[in-house]
Amino acid sequence: MCGIVAGVAERNIVPVLLDGLRRLEYRGYDSCGVAVLRDGAPQRVRSLTRVRSLDLEVREMGLEGGTGIAHTRWATHGAPATQNAHPIFSKNEIAIVHNGIIENYETLKRTLSGAGYEFVSQTDTEVIAHLIHSHYSGDLAQAVRSAVSELRGAYAIAVFCKSEPNRVVGARHGSPLVVGLSGEESFLASDPLALSDVTDRFIFLEDGDIVDLSRDGNRIMNRAGEPVAREPRTLRHPPAEAALGPYRHFMQKEIFEQPLAVAQTFPRKSAFDATLFGATDPHAFASIDRVLLLGCGTSHYSAMTAKTWFESIAKIPTQVEISSEYRYRETIPGRNTLVVPVSQSGETADTLGALQHAQSLGHDHTLAICNVATSAMVRQSRWSFITQAGAEIGVASTKAFTTQLVALFLLAVTLGRARGHVDAQQEATYRAQLGGLSTALQSVLAREPQIIAWAHELARTNDAIFLGRGSHYPIALEGALKLKEISYIHAEGYPAGELKHGPLALVTDAMPVIVTAPNDGLLEKLKSNIQEVRARKGQVYVFADADANLESAEGLRVIQMPEYYGPLSPILHVLPLQLLAYHAACTRGTDVDKPRNLAKSVTVE
Repeated sequence: MCGIVAGVAERNIVPVLLDGLRRLEYRGYDSCGVAVLRDGAPQRVRSLTRVRSLDLEVREMGLEGGTGIAHTRWATHGAPATQNAHPIFSKNEIAIVHNGIIENYETLKRTLSGAGYEFVSQTDTEVIAHLIHSHYSGDLAQAVRSAVSELRGAYAIAVFCKSEPNRVVGARHGSPLVVGLSGEESFLASDPLALSDVTDRFIFLEDGDIVDLSRDGNRIMNRAGEPVAREPRTLRHPPAEAALGPYRHFMQKEIFEQPLAVAQTFPRKSAFDATLFGATDPHAFASIDRVLLLGCGTSHYSAMTAKTWFESIAKIPTQVEISSEYRYRETIPGRNTLVVPVSQSGETADTLGALQHAQSLGHDHTLAICNVATSAMVRQSRWSFITQAGAEIGVASTKAFTTQLVALFLLAVTLGRARGHVDAQQEATYRAQLGGLSTALQSVLAREPQIIAWAHELARTNDAIFLGRGSHYPIALEGALKLKEISYIHAEGYPAGELKHGPLALVTDAMPVIVTAPNDGLLEKLKSNIQEVRARKGQVYVFADADANLESAEGLRVIQMPEYYGPLSPILHVLPLQLLAYHAACTRGTDVDKPRNLAKSVTVE
């Protein structure tokens, strides 16, 4: 969501700040801004357009400085407007950028208004700025520490003050913030990627940390003001992933990167035991008797898909929860339950909250499925599996989803083996299927020209229904989500068996119905559901396995997939739905990689 870049250096750091914002654009934003300390006062430029326009305004103004902060904002409190864009000032003395949501901002605002502070924005961030100013008496770090002690909610902030020109103070609780180390220069960012051009050494701040940056280095303290030590980590970001190459959008590029990402995520020579997930004891899962999967959005759908694997392969009871619901619900913990939070970024606020809620109930067995090894979710979990999707720039998730599915399938087989439900022959079969998955995915991607023709038709509609059964019902949900995310076509996914229980009322000759039809044990029932739609003159588009014996007819269009791929079939069937959504969005002319109102990394509730 929002992005922070800040720093202190002897040189002009404005180019570093702007480059950092460009690297954070993938997170989604509706405004941006930069502020520096110049001629003894904070000066800023804010924009409601893209970072490239902000860069032009900064150049025209000649904005330069060695102490600065910058921000991309995704609106929460207050509409996208210049006065709500960050950086936010207090009495032209304090400058701040902020990610997160302050839950008690209204109470604090009334108190500050009573003390004479005037508010010119609708943001909760301005409350923090005035609160820091009210506590300031010559020591910015102490003022920040006093101010954040009054805040309830989530925040990551970077602040500077005109009275202390070579100092930036940061603080975090519930929203990520990292320190970038570069010789005599110090930087802050919400994502290490923002600083990948200036350093590869980072300190990941913990909840409650306050960091004091100066040209002499950095000092980290806890909420009580006591010094704390945090170990630096070295990270390297492969630059090639940020290039589009021959593709029109990052989403298209990432769809076509899935065969490679899946191959890299499957460790061909590793044993199916707990060491695959970071345990030192290969038998660490022997006592697990239940699985709890946690996720939001696309990650929730990957968890729903995996539930069928855990129950059919590992024969283990499995519960799937939406993170934002689970974290506030009373639940009954199980001593031997394996809690599996799933997230691309590992910083998803609701999933982190759900993980912490599970831990507070006494769940000790936690295993993160994540694409970022340094994320808070990985650090807070006992075990982890890092998917090898690589950087995913498009807001709509594609390769992160399929690599999550591979990771969850590996976990299902591993638990099945630990519980005695997967023998050597079955293990060899699953290993062979995983080994051939990349080739099968390439075969699916070869159907793109046929899918484009369907997308042109779909782009002319305002609504769509997606149907699936069994493990392909979550794939229908994911297909509907992709279409609504990037094309803005209203779409809903349903289990095909539920048609008669309401959704059939929506079917007319103007309603496209997209069906995923694997040649599994539910195929004949699914064919009956298709006939129900055709009888109501619905326009049916079916992705059918080659051995499913489904052919095009009046009101029925069929694209043949490869032959049925067993339990991994859902991974094959999601690719054409991604392509369908992508090309429908292109036809409608939407901003595919940065759809309206959405963010890549949802770091607030």
